[in-house]
Amino acid sequence: MFVAWRDLRFARGRFVLIGSVVALITLLVGFLAGLTGGLAAQNVSAVLDLPGDRLVLQQPSSGQPSFGESTIDREARVGWQTAAGVDQVVPVGIVQGRATAAAAPGADSGAGGPAVGVALFGMPASGSGSGPVAALVPGRDDEVGLSAAAASGLGVDVGDRVTVTGTTFRVASVGGEAWYSHTPVLAMTPDAWSGADRRLGGDGSTTLLAVSGSPDWDAVAAATHTSAASHLGSLTALETFKSEVGSLALMIAMLFGVSALVVGAFFTVWTMQRAGDVAVLKALGASTGSLVRDALGQALVVLVAGIAVGMAAVVGLGALAGGALPFLMSPLTTVVPAVVMAALGLAGAAVALRTVTAADPLTALGSNR
Repeated sequence: MFVAWRDLRFARGRFVLIGSVVALITLLVGFLAGLTGGLAAQNVSAVLDLPGDRLVLQQPSSGQPSFGESTIDREARVGWQTAAGVDQVVPVGIVQGRATAAAAPGADSGAGGPAVGVALFGMPASGSGSGPVAALVPGRDDEVGLSAAAASGLGVDVGDRVTVTGTTFRVASVGGEAWYSHTPVLAMTPDAWSGADRRLGGDGSTTLLAVSGSPDWDAVAAATHTSAASHLGSLTALETFKSEVGSLALMIAMLFGVSALVVGAFFTVWTMQRAGDVAVLKALGASTGSLVRDALGQALVVLVAGIAVGMAAVVGLGALAGGALPFLMSPLTTVVPAVVMAALGLAGAAVALRTVTAADPLTALGSNR
């Protein structure tokens, strides 16, 4: 590492420049990763929190299953309930609606709050597991459970009343974060949800089944004209998920590619400028392996410094933006992008080392002149 450290001290400006570029790319990648994670959580967190081993949706005659169009009829429900190997079937209804904070008794009828978009989830209170969504389900038809964002948007708390599709309900509980298609969750009993769905223009049919057990999934699904997928696998049936996350993921991948090209180009030029030093070292007996370790070590120092600065900026900006943007701070959005950036940067630098490994000392020193 002697030559590498000498270069780092002698050409500080150049290495600060490339380190700044690496830090900027890391900031862009990390912030986009956090934003992608936050948007994904606001899109699908309620689906991932549903009980069961697999989610069963209606299989259309053509195309792919869709949460927005799925309806499970009684025949399909009974087919899953009576299938061998099935332990539990939980019917779940999902529909988008609006809710308002109801005016207090004796107050002016217009004293209620503004309308807030919510995702109405209907499922039985018993046997639905212990997830965040199941914990919101009330025990009575005239009650609802609100996620934290829904309660905050409506400005209500436990014991207050909200109006959904023209019917007033008492808030029985306020839970944690639960989102579906960027709208907070409002949980209801199956009967209350069925009535709300009809008032919204639906027929009150169950949207999906959360099935637990170990049946022959494919055989039962084919017999009931449904599809059964894991919670993660079923996310492709959510219309907004693929386009939203796919676009942001493509941007992140392109930034990763840019980082590898930028670092590789910098070290390619830098290695060519070091051709004389490399030739002297080779003529003095330095092995190719030691020269490669020297160059990669130099690249690693620059990458680690730049990535550390970039990630510190991501954490700081993420903490500031968390209240205004759906930003997710986790190892998946910080540590993983940093490791990938370092790996791609080293790969780009390794490509630049071809001039080191293939250099002939006499030619590099100008013996052909």
